[in-house]
Amino acid sequence: MSIVASKTDSVRTTPPTWQAILKSAIRDSGDLLKRLGLEGSKHARLACESDFPTFVTEPWLQRIKPGDPNDPLLLQVLPQNSESLLQEGFRKDAVGDRAATKADGLLHKYHGRALLIASGACAVHCRYCFRRHYPYSEAPVSIRDFDHVLQVVREDTEISEMILSGGDPLMMVDHRLTELIGLIEEIPHVRRLRVHTRLPILIPQRVTDPFLATLKQSRLTHVVVLHINHPNELDSHVEHAVQKIAALGGMLLNQSVLLKGVNDCADTLIQLSERLIAVGCQPYYLHQLDRVQGVSHFEVPEEVGRDLIGEMRKRLPGYAVPRYVREIPGEPSKTIIT
Repeated sequence: MSIVASKTDSVRTTPPTWQAILKSAIRDSGDLLKRLGLEGSKHARLACESDFPTFVTEPWLQRIKPGDPNDPLLLQVLPQNSESLLQEGFRKDAVGDRAATKADGLLHKYHGRALLIASGACAVHCRYCFRRHYPYSEAPVSIRDFDHVLQVVREDTEISEMILSGGDPLMMVDHRLTELIGLIEEIPHVRRLRVHTRLPILIPQRVTDPFLATLKQSRLTHVVVLHINHPNELDSHVEHAVQKIAALGGMLLNQSVLLKGVNDCADTLIQLSERLIAVGCQPYYLHQLDRVQGVSHFEVPEEVGRDLIGEMRKRLPGYAVPRYVREIPGEPSKTIIT
């Protein structure tokens, strides 16, 4: 006797799209704490909403340990009252984005490279984000807008690499991202495409076949830079997504931010590097925190960071140790601390 699945059964077993997962994201810190069994506790009083609201996807939430207010993934996304404090040395444009803007959403800081704000949206609001105050309303929105902005790149023949950033460029749907990359491919002196993204970590389903095909078929040498701070961000679904990107054969790198209470521990950073190497991703940068207004509670002293890198060098092969860097506005490159 054959068993025929009902229409209802079929609907129930259909995996949600990345867009559906995005739409169901948590947008309130109270809801976030409730889901984790932390409502009504002293920790709930720490959470506050601001002009940078909570935004957390379900896949990320599933990796947070319920009932633990110090979970390293929770600390990255839970608003704190300390974000409203004004601290000396912390300002809204800590990395000099404004001074480097050559057209709406187009930044040119370093020789031979230009950065395009491909999307002002992201699948998470990391509380330490260095662009939490960026004027995304001024960035391009339509393909026509992008074409106009890219005219600056066409006129500067020294630019050989385009960087897609945001927000997160993978918040664009596949066909629009392909169109944008197509415009870049038409610029003859651009040889490389770099994509900075956190989407494969937040919503692994975003690593779609059309996205992979766009990178694989492009004439541009592609470099994908992920942003992973803690080994707990890598579950089996994320690992599978990362391995699919690695299988394309381009460069796959990871950058982290050194964060107090999250990854300011040698064992944590070593485990992260080990996990990254296992899935074909090269540890690239460990960033000293950008001193953006509202993030001072995440800052780790530089001498602590030096010690952490020193311990990593003792226990890991050289290729598994990221470069410890900071960004200084106006400098021609990232500044290597150690």
